[in-house]
Amino acid sequence: MNRNDAPEHKAGKGPATFQVKSFGCQMNVYDGERMAEMLGERGMTAAADGAEADLVILNTCHIREKAVDKVYSDIGRLTREDGTRPMIAVAGCVAQAEGGEIQRRARNVDIVVGPQAYHRLPDLIGKAQRGEDAVDTDMPANSKFAALPGRTKQARPTAFLTIMEGCDKFCTYCVVPYTRGAEISRSWTAILDEARALVDGGVREITLLGQNVNAWTGEDDKGRMQGMDGLARELAKLGGLERIRYTTSHPNDMSDGLIAAHGDEPKLMPFLHLPVQSGNDRILKAMNRSHTVDSYLRIIERVREARPDIALSGDFIVGFPGETDAEFEDTLKIVDQVRYAQCYSFKYSPRPGTPAADMDHQIPAAVMDERLARLQAAINRQQVDFNSATVGRTTSILLERKGRYPGQLIGKTPWLQSVHVTAPEYGIGDMVDVDIISAGPNSLAGEISRRKAA
Repeated sequence: MNRNDAPEHKAGKGPATFQVKSFGCQMNVYDGERMAEMLGERGMTAAADGAEADLVILNTCHIREKAVDKVYSDIGRLTREDGTRPMIAVAGCVAQAEGGEIQRRARNVDIVVGPQAYHRLPDLIGKAQRGEDAVDTDMPANSKFAALPGRTKQARPTAFLTIMEGCDKFCTYCVVPYTRGAEISRSWTAILDEARALVDGGVREITLLGQNVNAWTGEDDKGRMQGMDGLARELAKLGGLERIRYTTSHPNDMSDGLIAAHGDEPKLMPFLHLPVQSGNDRILKAMNRSHTVDSYLRIIERVREARPDIALSGDFIVGFPGETDAEFEDTLKIVDQVRYAQCYSFKYSPRPGTPAADMDHQIPAAVMDERLARLQAAINRQQVDFNSATVGRTTSILLERKGRYPGQLIGKTPWLQSVHVTAPEYGIGDMVDVDIISAGPNSLAGEISRRKAA
């Protein structure tokens, strides 16, 4: 490949500073944090805010078409006014899907590394510095975790922890099985060791991550097979860890044990993200979703029996190939029936190589726009209703970051709502009881309570 006409990054003994820009899902955020920790262990430092980094890593998402286009736009913007540029690495799912094609489309990219190979990033930096080929999209089974450094002190009291990767579900619209590989669970010991390191570093809330996180299985330290409910219960024993969350779940992996854990483990937060994608069985079958509307609703009913105050979240796709107006109306019906606290909703986006991309009866963009607007209006109404119902309640929040105004801090309720509170006497990482005094569509306002949260 001839890349002589690409802008050159500054030569030298290697990059001293770096910046990681992560796009997409929480697993990308986790991967970005781990890359930063790995480079820090090798003596590199994160570039200061506003400063130009020697190395820029674009940690990419491939779920939606526009996200892919954005990567190439961001690559182009990295060339400076004087014609120089940083060393550029493209990581993540776009890197996995496109491989060396990225360098053919964007000749100023030095490194391409997939999500299962980023532990080899330091070696790839050396290859790029020497002008050698620096493309690595191998998918070794879970080997990257053993090669990563131990967790360092976190800047926030919350942290992500990937417990499994990959997916075996092969939904017809989804690229994850092709970019993240087969479903593989990390070991019980590795997860607990990483969790302990996070808690020792000041973390008070951990969110367990996986493409199908509730499919995690593994042997515990006594050789007994455990599911994610057993793992959550063991994590709950860690002193200093106050809250446990997890995402993203699949309906078929919502086990009896996990449902029960929501009812009797207080550290497991009363929030469940359980995507259904459509409210119509024919569309679900075409998507290769292995649940039905009825089986999904029965799971929701059982979860609410175990934990009556649980908040529900979901994912929806509108405009899947062949979706009729009546089938879309079925999606509105399930939204009305479940009553979600929040949701993610998207127009169907054909991804090259997925079965749905070649299906007949692709839906016109204007029809998808109209359906998405109607769906989001219904979801937004429910979110407002859920937030409004919290007013007058006393609840605990974990203070996570500073607000816009002096003395203002922002924390999360157990139901994942953001709360703004003026509390100059408290600091980030504190758990405080607040009275909710007002609600907006996206956040709540509270004041420090003299009452104990229920």
